[in-house]
This record gives sequence, structure tokens and C-alpha cells, in this order.
Amino acid sequence: MPCFASPADGTQLHYVDYGPADGPVAVFVNSAYLGSEMWEFQMPPLAAQGYRCVSLDRRGHGRSEDVWNGFDLDTLADDLHGLLDHLDLREATLVGHSMGTVEITRCLTRHGAGRVARVAFVAGIAPGMVRTADNPGGLDQAAVRAANEECRRDRAEFFQNGAPGFFAVDRPGNDVSPAYVRYFVERAQLSTPHSTAAVQELVAVVDVAPELPGLDLPALVVHGTHDASAPLELTGQRAARLMPDATLKVYDNAGHGLFVTHADQLSADLREFMKR
Repeated sequence: MPCFASPADGTQLHYVDYGPADGPVAVFVNSAYLGSEMWEFQMPPLAAQGYRCVSLDRRGHGRSEDVWNGFDLDTLADDLHGLLDHLDLREATLVGHSMGTVEITRCLTRHGAGRVARVAFVAGIAPGMVRTADNPGGLDQAAVRAANEECRRDRAEFFQNGAPGFFAVDRPGNDVSPAYVRYFVERAQLSTPHSTAAVQELVAVVDVAPELPGLDLPALVVHGTHDASAPLELTGQRAARLMPDATLKVYDNAGHGLFVTHADQLSADLREFMKR
């Protein structure tokens, strides 16, 4: 099982590395709660087409080490940059889903873009969802923390009840089998209780809006019209406005889990973006 030691504190972090070693590099940065398996409809197909597809399991997630510390954004960004260094990746495309987008942002503003050619934000929470002086329409922080407390009391029910909205199964074309929903819930619960609570607290406070204008490299922002987890107007639209060289693609009827419901469309858009 391939692992490397976090440059921040030595935590053992698991990663996957698919495809030819000399192919164009795509680094997939996972959603909260999920490991690299979340990208099963993007990474193996792209790898089969000649791309090198790499993904890191966040600390406390997937097959990475369960630790108490290191869930602040700086350390998570250092973990991501540590993977780029460990594999000596160059001209990489960083593809982040949800929380992965703020980790990408901080990684680039903290370590620079020397190894990175472009970024793709997929249903991202960047620049942040809570209300701030610059984002008066954001979510109330107390309401976000109240939802997090519901998860702490019963993680299984939280994930089970949230899955239909995550995939927006009530919208046309979003066909997700009950078997896949069960699988998704089981994978989300592999994140440890502590890491779940820690990343939820980070989501309740994170604001990278001041950092996004500094990402002066090509950016693709993909978001769904029916994303209940990260509403389009609070996240994807704002991110696209703030980044200097961003293209926004909005998927009709897509929810937060568009990497499943719109898998082929997303893979095609990523291929086109990486060919530029």
C-alpha cells in the first residue's frame, strides 16, 4: 500500500497512482469524509486514456493514518504539497471536490504553483460558505455548527439522510441505485469520528476569498444548479469571479455528487481542460 510521511508531522498518508508514469498528471483532492475511491468514474477511465491520475487520502480518511492533530487548513495543504514533492509531480492539474478546493487554494498560496499548471474546482466550497463581511449572503455559522452537532450525535443517520440530497436524486437524470447509495454511506463512515468533526469545524469557518485572486493560472469551475451542500451562488459563481483565469461550467440538475450523476460529462470536461 503506497504511503508517504506528511512533511508537517510524519503522519502516514495513503495515495493511489494510476496510469503511465509519463502521462499528463491529474491530482484528485477528495471531498470531506471520502477517500480516493470517490473518483472511480474519473481516475481509472482517464488513466486508461494515458493520464497519470494520483489521489491522496486525507489524514483520518480512507486508508491514511488516524491521528488527532493536523486538521487545520495549513497542515492539510502541506500534506497535499508533500504528495506533489514525494512523487516529484510537475505540470499537474489539481482537481478538487468540495473541501478539496480550499485545500488546493491554500496549497498554492502557501507553496506556490511551481508544480501546478491548472486547477479544477468540482462542486467546491471555495471561497467559503459562511457569512462574512464580504459575503453577507452566506450561511449562518451557528446553523452550520448545529448541523455538525447532528452529525456528531449520529453519523450513520446524518450520512444516510443526506445521501439523496447529495446526489439530487429528485432531479431528472440523476439515477443512483440504492446499492450505490449504501456503498457511499459506508465509505463516508470510514472517516474517523474525530476527523469528521474536525473537517466539519473547518468548513464552518473557512474563508479563502482573499486568496483566490492570487491563483493566476487556468481554472475550471464545475458546479451543479441543485447543489444543496454548496449552493452555486455562494461557491462556484463566487470562485469563478474571484480567480483571474476561470471558466465556469454549470451542470443542469446536478447536485453535490455530480462526480457520480454526471460522471461522463465531468470526465470529458476534465480531458478537454487538461489538453489546453
